[in-house]
Amino acid sequence: MEEKSKKLTQKEIEESGIATFREEAVERLSELEEIMLELEDNPENPELIGAAFRALHTIKGSGGMFGFTEIESFTHAIENVYDQVRDGGIPVTAELIALTLAAHDQIRKMLDPAEQSVEEIQKREEISASFRNMLAKKGPEANPVKKETNPGKNLPSEPLTFRIRFKPAADIFTFGTNPLLLLEELRELGDCFAVGHTDDMPPLEEMDPEQCYTAWDIILTTDRGLNAIQDVFIFVEDSSVLSIKVVESDDEFEQETTGRKLGEILVDRGDIKQEVLKQFLDKYEKIGQKMEKEGLVAPDKIQSALAEQKHVRSLKDSRKKSDTIQNLRVPSDKLDKLVDLVGELVTGQARLSQLAQDKNDPSLVSVAEEIERLTAELRDNTMSVRMLNFGTTFNKFKRLIRDLSRELGTEADLTTAGGDTELDKTVIDQLNDPLIHILRNSMDHGIEFPEDRQAAGKPQKGTIHLSAEYSGAHVLIKVRDDGAGLDSETIRNKAVERGLIASDSKQTEREIFALVFEPGFSTAKAVTNVSGRGVGMDVVKKTIESMRGSVEIESKKGKGSTITIKLPLTLAIIDGLLVEVGGDYFVIPLAAVEECVELSKQDVARHHGRHITRVRGQIVPYIRLRDQFEINGNKPDIEQIVITEIDKHRIGFVVDHVIGQHQTVIKNLNKIYKNVETISGATIMADGNVALIIDISRHLHLVEKACEGQNLTDI
Repeated sequence: MEEKSKKLTQKEIEESGIATFREEAVERLSELEEIMLELEDNPENPELIGAAFRALHTIKGSGGMFGFTEIESFTHAIENVYDQVRDGGIPVTAELIALTLAAHDQIRKMLDPAEQSVEEIQKREEISASFRNMLAKKGPEANPVKKETNPGKNLPSEPLTFRIRFKPAADIFTFGTNPLLLLEELRELGDCFAVGHTDDMPPLEEMDPEQCYTAWDIILTTDRGLNAIQDVFIFVEDSSVLSIKVVESDDEFEQETTGRKLGEILVDRGDIKQEVLKQFLDKYEKIGQKMEKEGLVAPDKIQSALAEQKHVRSLKDSRKKSDTIQNLRVPSDKLDKLVDLVGELVTGQARLSQLAQDKNDPSLVSVAEEIERLTAELRDNTMSVRMLNFGTTFNKFKRLIRDLSRELGTEADLTTAGGDTELDKTVIDQLNDPLIHILRNSMDHGIEFPEDRQAAGKPQKGTIHLSAEYSGAHVLIKVRDDGAGLDSETIRNKAVERGLIASDSKQTEREIFALVFEPGFSTAKAVTNVSGRGVGMDVVKKTIESMRGSVEIESKKGKGSTITIKLPLTLAIIDGLLVEVGGDYFVIPLAAVEECVELSKQDVARHHGRHITRVRGQIVPYIRLRDQFEINGNKPDIEQIVITEIDKHRIGFVVDHVIGQHQTVIKNLNKIYKNVETISGATIMADGNVALIIDISRHLHLVEKACEGQNLTDI
């Protein structure tokens, strides 16, 4: 039988390499941007300077390896400047940081072929010329004695010795990578020697010339730090077996490799198993036992020495384990596919549970319960993989505030909190644009000019605080500024002028502030090229609500404003309350449900047909889903009201029956249903029927709008 070839084509190899480079380059650019923002506040920090140089060096080297010669050439001049900055020949100035950030933006654009316009090429030439001028201006007077640095972990003042075990993937050649070149890069970092292992080498007649069968043990002494070593393996670490372990100093390394027993070193390297060594050593009398027998050392002293040896070895073992690289890089589209498959599995598991319940077979019920347990565990683990720290977005927002400060002539710092709060990657991606718009508004119409702030008794530099925190099954994201705040009277007058509210109507301050989310609403006398308070805020609200979230404003004139965004932790799978109306099924997000109460005909008559009910002494308005969706059929004598809370408002949804909790796998509706605003998606139930997911906030908004701006409690 003819063997089918599964080798990658040359085109596939090139595309894979390019995709890998782009992904890694974006990460290094994000790292560079963060370094620049920190370096602006700490221009003398040698750790930051060294990290910036390494990021540029990695981008340049990788660009050349994968054929991005323009990036390689463009980054080369910048790298040369930072090499001089490292040596103390060129100082870190505001001009250098601004120029580096501009270069950062250009490199990002160079990764996208669509950005290669004549204007962008001209900008790159100007930036390159500026960096070359910096090098040309460097003279003897600009090159003082090299500073003594204590760069810490990344750039230690004393050399460290590393033990590296590198076994590349067998198909490493097919991706255009030569492992020998990686060893050459390691040699450039310091004193290095490598030993090759060919244990996996097959007989010559079975050897595939496109496969790599060799592994290496490498000993490297360098003052460049762990990051520089990791950068060498940056494009192969995910597909290779890689271990990097550190020994504290040359003296300690010498003691460890000569003073330790040969067997211990062989076990540490993984060349023999501990059991094999023990079997061998058990044949001989231990040195401690022999000394004790001959009376050379007291037994208690031997036990003390053994305890010390065990303690030191334990510390070394734990330290080495922490230095081993164990991360795995997975493309986000693969995670998306995994979540989709888990969603299908949850639906299938629900059908199995329903079938087991109908059959009433103990064996089938037992299997169904086990599958349900495993499915729930798989779901939770899969969703946790997609969760990212919200702090990963902080860097881009700091850059935004920095650039806007220079553009508007205002001064502000962005402070952050809650960076370790985790959100689904999809939520973070969709949240990006709304947050940018809110921050631009805070800078343009919140933070005053320095002289105005000083006159008001405030610090000249304003503060914008971005934070994230958990709130049950939701996360609260807040943007707070200490600027001018909102003028409720001005907003109200503008709303009356536009006919949004009646001149004699009464609103709370919170309701007045909510008017800025109306389409096109703005109190600005002139819209700037940065923002207009209210211009586009309707889009912000619509985007947040499309993610089943809410947004509200709190403000005090002269003191500042706080915009709070409330979002679910994930958009893929939620816990819902399954209800039924006239044979149709609906899901209400369980996180918003407070309780369920009965609604009888007597209750309706008691309130003269008004859509309100009394729950524990409080009046709660309600919406009839039967009326909202024009569902025919007879109502039951006793209906159910599902009491929910949204935007600090309690609102009920009247249904025929409450079925119970339902794990809801959210499916997006077809584009032809894009104008159905009160439904946020659909899910498939265990029996194959479809249940629509209720958008609580849109129901509330549309009903109030239909009642000409009245509050729902007035209906």
